[in-house]
Amino acid sequence: MTTGFNAKSGSLSPLLFGVFIGICLLFVSATAFAQSQAVPNFWHPGERLAKPDLSTQQRLRFLTTTDFPPFNFIDRRRRLTGFNVDLARAICDELGILAKCQIQALPWEELEPALERGDGDAIIAGLEITAATRGKYEFSRPFLQVPARFAAKRDSGIAEPLAEAVASRVTGVVEDSAQAKWFAEVFAGAKSKGFPTRAEAFKALKAGEVDLLLGDAVSLSFWLVSQDSADCCVFVGGPYLSERHFG
Repeated sequence: MTTGFNAKSGSLSPLLFGVFIGICLLFVSATAFAQSQAVPNFWHPGERLAKPDLSTQQRLRFLTTTDFPPFNFIDRRRRLTGFNVDLARAICDELGILAKCQIQALPWEELEPALERGDGDAIIAGLEITAATRGKYEFSRPFLQVPARFAAKRDSGIAEPLAEAVASRVTGVVEDSAQAKWFAEVFAGAKSKGFPTRAEAFKALKAGEVDLLLGDAVSLSFWLVSQDSADCCVFVGGPYLSERHFG
């Protein structure tokens, strides 16, 4: 999955969207430095963007959801929070319009209708970039990609080089998912077993019905530390990025 801002065509200037991207770069770079981990870099390191004059802008309204942690969710104190929420506020702060910044949470299915009605200026909730959505919205450049990861039972003994293990084991995938298509292409000939939902795929790995499970890193990471997994499994190998399959 690749994530970027999107707004109704013509609602925000290209320059303002450019500043969004510059701030995203600073935000992600700071996070990577703090964690001492390398992250994908989607921008030229020498790129510089000028800030627009937004003194006449009455407000800047972001639309998001409440049900996709860690990107946007309601915390224990009943406050809207998450990566996307923090990023929206950082953008407004950098542009000097924090007092004019508004973030509204809606059910996922109401985001696009709200933007179409003019009830918001931009969606920050990972709307998929397709030919249809490109025809309606202006998208920022990507600021996040979710890689694919393998998971296995803790006592499986599976380790790098992972290609050798995959060739002789059965890998679970969610049917028709981007990860399933990537697996079929990259590990052509390897055995896989499809499941209609992520929940069923997780259950199969825990029960030992498959030796490995390939999925998106976000949902896998939350399941691995959940009570449902019972600490059965861990990440092995990866992460794997594919612009064509996951971008």
